[in-house]
Amino acid sequence: MRVGSFVLAAQFPGQGQGEALHRAVRTAEVAEEAGLDAVWLAEHHFVPYGTCPSAVTLAALLLGRTRRLRVGTAVSVLPTVHPVALGEQAALLHVTSGGRFTLGVGRGGPWVDLEVFGAGLDAYEHGFPESLELLMRWLREPAVSASGPRFSFREVPVVPRPSEALTEAPGPEVVVACTSPASVRLAGERGLPMLLGMHVGDEEKAEMVALWRQHARAAGRPAEEILGAAHVSAGVCQIADRRTDAVETLTKAMPGWLRQGLEAHVTVDGRFRSMRDPLAYTELLCGLHPVGTPRLCADRLAATSERTGVSRFALLTEGSGDLAATEENVRRLGAEVLPHLR
Repeated sequence: MRVGSFVLAAQFPGQGQGEALHRAVRTAEVAEEAGLDAVWLAEHHFVPYGTCPSAVTLAALLLGRTRRLRVGTAVSVLPTVHPVALGEQAALLHVTSGGRFTLGVGRGGPWVDLEVFGAGLDAYEHGFPESLELLMRWLREPAVSASGPRFSFREVPVVPRPSEALTEAPGPEVVVACTSPASVRLAGERGLPMLLGMHVGDEEKAEMVALWRQHARAAGRPAEEILGAAHVSAGVCQIADRRTDAVETLTKAMPGWLRQGLEAHVTVDGRFRSMRDPLAYTELLCGLHPVGTPRLCADRLAATSERTGVSRFALLTEGSGDLAATEENVRRLGAEVLPHLR
């Protein structure tokens, strides 16, 4: 089991954007010091829900500031970027970091981002499979051309080639954020591990892993690849000497951040999007994830892994909204929870 920190660079009420980004960087630095396996970086545009607009750029900074930690994007939003441009960046980070970079990709949402970056709604609704296929070819082949409905170009060489990195992996690991049967099938057919959302409980995660395996087998993926797929579960972690204290920390801070962050999302076509009740959502997350004493947190992570087959966790540790409290939370995760799991 591998445990990492999920970093949103969340802007809580009354905070500046620079403060949120500074907390994000410090979270990663402390994660390495505390012995965590990875940090996973979220990407958002134009909203205080998350102030990092380019997960791959922040990953480059953090790979340069760390020596052991694996750094992943959770996720880079494929419909708003060119797959080749993202593939070049991923290859660069894979080669220069000695293979410590993981590229997480996802479909994103029907947000105004699609208008700003010129991708259009069709890229979100129909273009994700084409983008993912082109990205994977770029990361695995020496030269690539395209003749699809969205991307069409003559053959060009892949530079730098990810396979030239001095690592065991031929290219950067790729994981796919999955929230629907269609995305599970897309990932399973390609043998790509899934990133499962923090709003999903163990039962649903187990069903998604089973469905992924079904599609992977049907596509003829090797048995060892299917059994060894290291899926990632996103969640929340808050550690305290008493569970009530951990829950109180999150229920005091997270609803304000969720309210202003979720309300700021604007759809590209004006469609109605219902917003979760911030307090009820916070309470749901406290019930689903490791929130409480170190022993409770370890037991919950172990139980989720056993029930679902998920072997990696990306845990939001900044739910207090406070830098010092976040640093302490990460250090306690490393010192008091991980030893129970290893």
